Amino acid sequence: MRKYLFIGAGGAIGAVFRYVIKEIPICPEVMPLNTLIVNVAGCFVLAVVLTVSIEILEFGPNLRLGIATGLIGAFTTFSTLCKETAELFYRGYAFSAIFNVVISAILGFAATYFGIAVATEVIIMRIKDWQNSKHDKPADAESEED
Repeated sequence: MRKYLFIGAGGAIGAVFRYVIKEIPICPEVMPLNTLIVNVAGCFVLAVVLTVSIEILEFGPNLRLGIATGLIGAFTTFSTLCKETAELFYRGYAFSAIFNVVISAILGFAATYFGIAVATEVIIMRIKDWQNSKHDKPADAESEED
């Protein structure tokens, strides 16, 4: 039952975030930039959060579900990408439609890869350094007292 509460809470937050970004007037008629921004940002955040939560922080499964399935799942939107792309084709913007799918896939992959790299190289290394320094301090303090 708890996992559903985590997913629902994350989903509510993610849906509101997506709506707020969707309302920003940056979407020209021939390229749905809001959806692109949401999906690419979601790829990056999901990669960072899951990498950190699995590799170092060991988030519980309910929290991971709440973030990944709830928050990011509600924030990102494959169905809107498909609908907007189909609308572009329907209105005669074939190049924009194809470009939308291609750029979404390329930037989504790049954001995911970059998110994993950032999490692995920066965040995890800093957390490990912090944990090591935290564990080293009591030992140093004892040797200084002798």
